[in-house]
Amino acid sequence: MRAAMLEEVGQTPHVRDVEEPGGDDVVTVTLAGCNPVDLALASGAMGDIEVPKVVGKEGVGLTDDGTRVYFDSPPSPFGSWAQRTRVDPEKVYPVPDGLDDDVAVALGIAGLAAWLPLTHHSDVADKSVLVLGATGVVGSIAVQAAKILGARRVVAAGRSPEALDKTHDLGADATVRLGGDDDVEALTAQADGGYDVVVDMVYGDPFLAALKSSAVGATLITVGQGAGGAPGVPFRDLMGRRHIGHLNDFLPVEVARRAYADLTGLAVQGRITVETTRYSLEEAEKAWQAQADGPHVKIGVLP
Repeated sequence: MRAAMLEEVGQTPHVRDVEEPGGDDVVTVTLAGCNPVDLALASGAMGDIEVPKVVGKEGVGLTDDGTRVYFDSPPSPFGSWAQRTRVDPEKVYPVPDGLDDDVAVALGIAGLAAWLPLTHHSDVADKSVLVLGATGVVGSIAVQAAKILGARRVVAAGRSPEALDKTHDLGADATVRLGGDDDVEALTAQADGGYDVVVDMVYGDPFLAALKSSAVGATLITVGQGAGGAPGVPFRDLMGRRHIGHLNDFLPVEVARRAYADLTGLAVQGRITVETTRYSLEEAEKAWQAQADGPHVKIGVLP
């Protein structure tokens, strides 16, 4: 079978023929997902990895009895960028009828990274919510999720004016373009007295600006660090506020399973939408580079 293999840490994966996996816990992949975490894992930034291995942390596929499922974190050296892969049975979730593969994949790692901060780490009902990095896939889902969960006001912040404009259609009450003369001033102007909840996909300087524009008692949840890591956070700005670093894999599997069911149910109802695009498996290198370039759409890889 064909698979995208990482031969050396830090390199781009290449497609080649590999031996098909055996065993009971094998699925035929119908669409694999591409995420920033895939690139981070392959670079060694998230710890040591054994190579060679198949890349790809998530996908949708068919079990041998024809059941359509979403799966996360195949056991190494297997991955989702392959025609067939082994899976971890505990991290296999049913996909509802009426949901296409592209959205089913998008609501996995990305969807959970948006939904769980708003449900597991905070309560957004009747609160003011800021989504930092709202122009990416996780951010766009977070904007929709915050509205669904009853937020009083949702502000979307990001750098791309074109992508920010789209967040109005997703439910954002206001937008803030980051990277101007004064991000603190720009965010504060839309804060309506201070943000109660901040979902942060970028960290770095934008996080510091969000912290300064947040209300006393606010909860700030950092999901990613697209704008850089390790900012110097003044203690006085943290006083009276709670900062949480979120990673889907740190939460119990049953929490993620319920959240995935909630998200896919909302998508079937048309209440959550995600912009997607596809590459073939033979275009794996192009898909990898597209993810590195920071797309505003969810990338799927078709075996």
